[in-house]
Amino acid sequence: MHSPRRPLLLGALAAPWLGGRASAQTITLRSADTHPDGYPTVEAVKFMGNLVEQRSGGRLKVQVFHSRQLGEERETLEQTRFGVIDINRVNFGPLNNLVPETAIPGLPFVFRDEAHMRRVMDGPIGSEIVSGADRHGFVGLCFYDSGARSFYSRRGPIRTPDDMRGLKVRVQQSDLWVAIMRAVNANATPLPFGEVYSALQTGVVDAAENNWPSYHSTRHFEVAKYYSETEHSMSPEILVASKRSFDRLPRDLQSILRDAAKESVGEMRKLWDAQTAASRAAVQAGGAQINPVEKEAFARAMAPVYAQFARDDRLRGLVSRIREAA
Repeated sequence: MHSPRRPLLLGALAAPWLGGRASAQTITLRSADTHPDGYPTVEAVKFMGNLVEQRSGGRLKVQVFHSRQLGEERETLEQTRFGVIDINRVNFGPLNNLVPETAIPGLPFVFRDEAHMRRVMDGPIGSEIVSGADRHGFVGLCFYDSGARSFYSRRGPIRTPDDMRGLKVRVQQSDLWVAIMRAVNANATPLPFGEVYSALQTGVVDAAENNWPSYHSTRHFEVAKYYSETEHSMSPEILVASKRSFDRLPRDLQSILRDAAKESVGEMRKLWDAQTAASRAAVQAGGAQINPVEKEAFARAMAPVYAQFARDDRLRGLVSRIREAA
């Protein structure tokens, strides 16, 4: 395996890499994901890689490094920006400070449901949001689902915003998530994804938030059994390529990669929907308690978050267009 911090030289400049061996015909792109093998995003990138290899006649391949093998999202994003990693599946959170538009799909309750989110992100609004990443060393390839995120706690059910007062809640390392916790008087605790299980187990944090497949695959349900269906965020995830790596590819391989990424979205969603249903059933069988919540009360509490992140006419207009989308 290549070192995460060792530059990868592509075929336009040097002998390309193929599983650690040079080959005159093959360029192998390294792709990072923090999720485990078998997770829908990991399998979707593998699906994309198969299409790429077939359509390029073996000239282009994708090697998938799952389970945080190349690091946590924030550090892999930096490596992707500089061409050390070629492709990366990340949440929007780490991009928020670089690309303000990416905070808008993460705003709480901006989408009515997952079908609404998919229609918006597949259309011109999604294209507009992802175009901002090009200015910062990334090429947006496609959006993947991140499901409906809800809170889960080790201390008891969360039914209203008042139940969150004073709780230490693990959040992604982004200002948006800190602001969401502040709006419900909780104490935001940014932590890398891989540290959340032990933090819940030892009481470093009282609660966290995520979707059903992540709650299940990380086994967080073992140490935080109270899952409260706030569904406060449906922010998608994004598959990006390093602009440095992408620009070194021949034009025909760029097109093959873009098209295969778009086709992988349907595969990812099929796997996602099946995994969500299976994960929900599995955590209930494992002792998790699913709790109803007062969603309207949570939505009302989020007004300060919108004031902070939809802070100019352009971003406020983006929020309005998302909400008005059929």
